[in-house]
Amino acid sequence: MSGGRSVDHREVQIPLQQVASSLATPLSVAPPITALSHRPANPWPPGDPAAPPGAPAGFLPLHGGFRDHFVETPEAKYCCEACRLVLCQPRQTECGHRFCQSCISDILSRQTPVCPADMEPLFKDKIFRDVCCHREIMALKVYCRSEANGCQEQMSLQQIPDHLNVCPFFEVPCPLGKCKERMMRKEIPDHLSWKCKHRESTCEFCMTKMPLTDLQLSTHQHDCPKAQVSCPFHRYGCTFKGLNQDLRPHESMFVAEHLRMMATRNATLENKVEDMKAEMMERYKILPVLSSRLSEVEKQNDELREKSRQSEQKLATIQKLMSSHSEKLLEVELELRSLRLLRDEVENLRGTLENLRTRLSVLEQGGRAGSNSAAHTLASLETQLNRHDDMLSVHEIRLADMDLRFQVLETASYNGTLIWKIRDYKRRKAEAVSAKTLSLYSQPFYTGYFGYKMCARVYLNGDGMGKGTHLSLFFVVMRGEYDALLPWPFRQKVTLMLMDQGTSRKHLGDAFKPDPNSSSFKRPSAEMNIASGCPLFVSQSVLETGSYIKDDTIFIKVTVDTSDLPDP
Repeated sequence: MSGGRSVDHREVQIPLQQVASSLATPLSVAPPITALSHRPANPWPPGDPAAPPGAPAGFLPLHGGFRDHFVETPEAKYCCEACRLVLCQPRQTECGHRFCQSCISDILSRQTPVCPADMEPLFKDKIFRDVCCHREIMALKVYCRSEANGCQEQMSLQQIPDHLNVCPFFEVPCPLGKCKERMMRKEIPDHLSWKCKHRESTCEFCMTKMPLTDLQLSTHQHDCPKAQVSCPFHRYGCTFKGLNQDLRPHESMFVAEHLRMMATRNATLENKVEDMKAEMMERYKILPVLSSRLSEVEKQNDELREKSRQSEQKLATIQKLMSSHSEKLLEVELELRSLRLLRDEVENLRGTLENLRTRLSVLEQGGRAGSNSAAHTLASLETQLNRHDDMLSVHEIRLADMDLRFQVLETASYNGTLIWKIRDYKRRKAEAVSAKTLSLYSQPFYTGYFGYKMCARVYLNGDGMGKGTHLSLFFVVMRGEYDALLPWPFRQKVTLMLMDQGTSRKHLGDAFKPDPNSSSFKRPSAEMNIASGCPLFVSQSVLETGSYIKDDTIFIKVTVDTSDLPDP
């Protein structure tokens, strides 16, 4: 015998053999479900060796304590020290703590089992069942386990198996066995009457009872002697309709008639097949013509699609150019309007100046015999004349500046391409050799109306390493009005080219990608950045002996790649 004391200080004596066998019994092993009869309260739940069979499987949890919904919160003494749930098959240790049977089995399976409550060592032969605690737990009030389905019943924990055997809200399988559906017990009548696929039904012809699934299959209707059927030869013209039991005699009596019907139908089908063959042969004859025509149409369609694509591209380019030129024309028109006003003002000043000169001449003639007042008037007129001369000079300077700006606007390019025409090559080359004019700047050009502003710079007598031997050509980034909207540094590919004016068109060119770390391609802070390009662009001997100079004129082309340039 093994003795021990419970937490409530009750003496409990249990045979060691029962303790060992109980601890060795896995919690998940439970007797099969059997019908429960009304009997005295069972002090031990199923699965315990000391409990009699009869409780349904699933009453005990697979592991740990009870997870039922208790009406009142259980006291701490009814909770397992390991899983903290309400004790299932409670076991008490030598140190007085309680555990579920499955929880203490897990602890004892460790190499050095200790009590998790006080870390005292545990020994299998010092652990016993707490019968009194089990009875108190089984008497605790709980809600039905079908509470989620609508059951509001309350009962003691030990009454759950009896209640679940009659609870209308408890989920059960279909009683017919073949049906795999589950439903609440109260839904069984409705399920058996209307929903179950295996419910009993009656054949409307022979009145035989059978499962609905068998009745719905064609096998019974084929075998039912009272079923209404048609002769299998109805598609050949037989008009028999009657009971299934009369079909076989009919087939035996009318074999010859059925064969005649089949022969007639077969002859008709053969005639139709011959007609279809003739029709197909006629169609096969025109098939090559149609195939050839189809190929021609597809070819024409491809050509039209290609022309359409090219037309769309040309239209897009024209629209882009028109948009750019409309802006340009508007600016030119404004400049012309200012220019006309300035010219009118200059003409007025010239007329006024001529009038003053005439009056001055008259006064000078009269002043020879005149008085001091005439001399004073003459001095005043001379002052006015000098002032008008000064104003005329200022306006002539403004007029020249406006003319220059108008010329720049007329020649400006907004597609990233510059065609620079340099006249009087010999004279300009001589000025470069004499150091009078070392370099020339082209008119500005742009990658777009709101794009980068750029120009080209040329040294006709060379610069740096190419001085005296080569023509040096450079690219310059200028300060523009829309720089704040553009990405910096400047990264577009630049191509420099000397145009061949002969028939061979052997243009000389070079290209480079800007160095993003170079100050030449940063956002300009002055009027223009430092030029960057090719000091040894073309030797003067090649330039002056080929067809690159014609009528004392050369053409330089600069192209900036704008294909990947985002809109500002």
